[in-house]
Amino acid sequence: MQLHNLKPAAGSTKTRKRIGRGPGSGMGGTSTRGHKGAKQRSGYSKKIGFEGGQMPLQRRLPKHGFKNINRVEYKAINIATIQALAEAKNLEKVGIEELIAAGFVSSKHLVKVLGNGELTKKVDVVAHAFSKSAEAAIQAAGGTATKI
Repeated sequence: MQLHNLKPAAGSTKTRKRIGRGPGSGMGGTSTRGHKGAKQRSGYSKKIGFEGGQMPLQRRLPKHGFKNINRVEYKAINIATIQALAEAKNLEKVGIEELIAAGFVSSKHLVKVLGNGELTKKVDVVAHAFSKSAEAAIQAAGGTATKI
């Protein structure tokens, strides 16, 4: 066996349809597109969501919901996370820079401290916002909660 006598397996290849090559081909005339209508014309492409003239689903369903353009998104950081970070790095003050360095937040995030967990070490926390329970937990441990 050499390269010049290699062939594909029998029946594995077909010749492609040659559309619009006269009546003898069986695919002349309308070129397999049928008579009239949008699909028969050149340049036809169906619009996304088009249902053949029936009212499309996205127009049959009612609009709903409301998006508040003034909403402020915060990245939530729990007291337990601050406790773990303060113990691991032996920190007295935990601010945005420390959280960024530890990989908890990105520099473009606003940070809100939430009260999930327990704080045993005295830590001064600096963030954009605090929940009431987080603020109370920080002050109970002897630390301060400073808003930026």
